[in-house]
Amino acid sequence: MKSTVETLSPTRVRLAIEVPFVELEPSLKKAYREIGQQVQVPGFRRGKVPAAVIDQRVGRGTVLNEAVQEAIPQKLLDAVREHDLKTLGRPEVEITEFNDGDSLNFTAEVDVRPEITLPDPATIEVTVDELQIDDSEIDEQVGSLRDRFATLKTVERAAANGDFVQIDLNATVDGEDVPGGSATNLSHEVGSQQLLPGLDEALVGLSAGESATFTTQLVGGDFAGREAEVTVTVRTVKEKELPELNDEFAQMASEFDTIDELRGDVRERITRGKRVEQIYAARDKALEQLVAAAEVPAPEGVVREEIASRKQAMIDQLERIGASLEEYLAAEEKTEEQIDEELTTSATEGVKIQLLLDTLADAEDVQVSDDEFGHEIVHRAQRAGMPPQQYYDQLVRSGAAAAVFGDVRRGKALASVMERITIKDAAGEVVTLDALKAEAEETHQHDHEH
Repeated sequence: MKSTVETLSPTRVRLAIEVPFVELEPSLKKAYREIGQQVQVPGFRRGKVPAAVIDQRVGRGTVLNEAVQEAIPQKLLDAVREHDLKTLGRPEVEITEFNDGDSLNFTAEVDVRPEITLPDPATIEVTVDELQIDDSEIDEQVGSLRDRFATLKTVERAAANGDFVQIDLNATVDGEDVPGGSATNLSHEVGSQQLLPGLDEALVGLSAGESATFTTQLVGGDFAGREAEVTVTVRTVKEKELPELNDEFAQMASEFDTIDELRGDVRERITRGKRVEQIYAARDKALEQLVAAAEVPAPEGVVREEIASRKQAMIDQLERIGASLEEYLAAEEKTEEQIDEELTTSATEGVKIQLLLDTLADAEDVQVSDDEFGHEIVHRAQRAGMPPQQYYDQLVRSGAAAAVFGDVRRGKALASVMERITIKDAAGEVVTLDALKAEAEETHQHDHEH
């Protein structure tokens, strides 16, 4: 076999490969063997049909084609190894010349990892927003906790926003009952907008035993898109009673003895969350600077595959929640071209970052232990709601295990970058990675507990 390589761009090459016919013999024998297993010829046992009979039955061209398709991937791999290329994505193969008995000539265009000159991460300095916590943020979190311990008390008055009511509903279109348009004894928070448009406005001012009728547009069923008359009848009105925010509440709702200790814990949690946000913002800015400084090019073929993959994932996610891309575009008031443009920008940046981190991981000989890989598999399996072994087996079957391994390796390379860059807030204070480490330890502990 002979091969030459031509550089088309810093991220793409064209291989020209010539395979003598004699080197195709093993693939040709395999093709005859496999086709022989599939054809039935009277007078011959399956798998024992002579080559000449197969040529007569299915044609020599069919056999040659199968042999070539089987030989190309291996010959391409041999050429890639011979020229020590770091290929990315799928190659585009074109057979330029092949006749029975002659050598096979084909070309393969494929993206390759570009040569990247890495800047020293220690030269990177990023500025993030100052960490500020307002008392209202603590009030909001404590208020949410307080809501969970609220009680409902029946009142003899008209319903107002924030009350809970037990209601009956009945919908009609042109005087005809809507299938599935009736409900009895539903519990509903007035003002929550959780049920039908127009319901909350109709409920305000109604007392137990009173009814009101309102018009709403139906979104599902036989009458979708039609205006319906809905009658709502209130059975009971209940008022939400919130516990007092005192030490007794702290003891009931948390592990703390005083309300001040509870508020202090909430402040600490909010602080840690904001520190993590600061560090993530720093990570994004640092990667942006590194990619720009290294002038990382984006391989077109890999970007195309990444765009297609992201778009398909988006469509799959929409389908899981019962929506279509068209509905999503209408809701977002965007065209498909705008979505494609956004995906192109994010995919291009994502591919550049991957290339940068892969180069860094190679330069620093980053290794991934079995434990680190296993921990990532367990973590992903939990997110997917699957047993780890089943998740791993599925990854291996789909050929995606290597991609997960690559993600873990890039993650380690990124962690080493973050250790070396300088992060300051707008006030000039240095921000450390302590919050991220604390969160990682908490997550690690949580994984062990579950």
